[in-house]
Amino acid sequence: MAIESDVLVVGGGLAGLTSALAAARLGADVRLVSAAKSTLRNASGLVDVLGYTPDGEGPLTNPYEAIPTLPGEHPYRTVGVETVREAMAFFDDIATDYRGGHTETNALLPTHGGALKPTSRYPAGASDGLASDGRDALLVGFESLVDFDAPHVAAHLDAAGVPFSVRGVTVPFPGNHRADTAVTRYAKLLDANGEVTVDGRNRPVRDALAGRVCAELDGEERVGFPAILGDDHPTNVRATLSEALNAAVFEVPMGPPSLPGLRLEDVLFDALAAAGASIETGNPVVDYDGEDRIERVYVEKNGARIPNSADQYVLATGGLVGEGIETDRQGVSEPVFDCHVPHPEDRYDWFEAEPFGDHPFARFGVETDETLRPTAADGTPEFENLRAAGSVLGGCDFAAEKSGSGVSIATGYAAGKRAEETR
Repeated sequence: MAIESDVLVVGGGLAGLTSALAAARLGADVRLVSAAKSTLRNASGLVDVLGYTPDGEGPLTNPYEAIPTLPGEHPYRTVGVETVREAMAFFDDIATDYRGGHTETNALLPTHGGALKPTSRYPAGASDGLASDGRDALLVGFESLVDFDAPHVAAHLDAAGVPFSVRGVTVPFPGNHRADTAVTRYAKLLDANGEVTVDGRNRPVRDALAGRVCAELDGEERVGFPAILGDDHPTNVRATLSEALNAAVFEVPMGPPSLPGLRLEDVLFDALAAAGASIETGNPVVDYDGEDRIERVYVEKNGARIPNSADQYVLATGGLVGEGIETDRQGVSEPVFDCHVPHPEDRYDWFEAEPFGDHPFARFGVETDETLRPTAADGTPEFENLRAAGSVLGGCDFAAEKSGSGVSIATGYAAGKRAEETR
């Protein structure tokens, strides 16, 4: 017998989780299935709405003012600017440790490469790192954490003309650590605040770390670390270090695996469980039944095909990077429901000659009607009870626009809400 639900969401990234939460909080019986772990661990943990226009204008001060000027096929134009606002308020209600909801303007935050990123929402742990903050800053890197070069980041920020003095130093992390030590290892050590041996005596690791950084301070009022300051107790870790250093402490977002991304993943999955939804990860959807309407999907588990049926479905499997959109020599396809993906027939028209040119493949994805139902080549809905959300959608270059998280939240919210309302 099929596992039944009101709404079945396929995909466990930010769009899928938002869809499932939107439907579940409105009263639907929701089931989420995902072929792999959430991709949030690969994200910075920052939540962008729109940093740049498709023409490269930016960084934008107010992303909401720019949304009505976007091309008509852009997902933001499909759902509308007011739905984007509603969706971000919905996110704020769930991710209470995030900041930025007090204003519609973007904040500029430093990243581990030294660039300033326009973003709409950011973890509380990054809030003292805002580029608009005039307090002088010391950035601290670790010899065993080669992914964060603090002097390099400081030099980039200084060259960008930030309104404060910034220096970068590299110190040994207390204890013995190899260069390939996982960031989660540092986080767990700081969470537990266990003892490490420094200069022949045992000290709590937070105290030992603060001692090493204190020796480097030269009047700076805030100190930035790579985003490794705890997994389960980051607020406590920051507070302990801040008190010991007599300075505000903030985290600089890192590349994958990302602690802020993992923390956000935990928040969203916990909220989904609290809303009563069922969750299954690690097992892909491999087939479906139905023509104009999806009757059921089949989830592959240990070699068996388990039927799952619902009244409404949401497709949130990701784009080219997440393999929600696939390419081969025959063309571009959506592999779960075989939805139409518009693309040039000639593969040489998929990209530009310049490496950083306006590549058409960056905008590959399914087209939808105004209710986010994927449409066939003739413009009619593929299925009356299927909606799409997130980077499986075409019509925008998420990376260039710095809009990926916002599009996932806005379209996920709209798809989940619509699915619940029409079941």
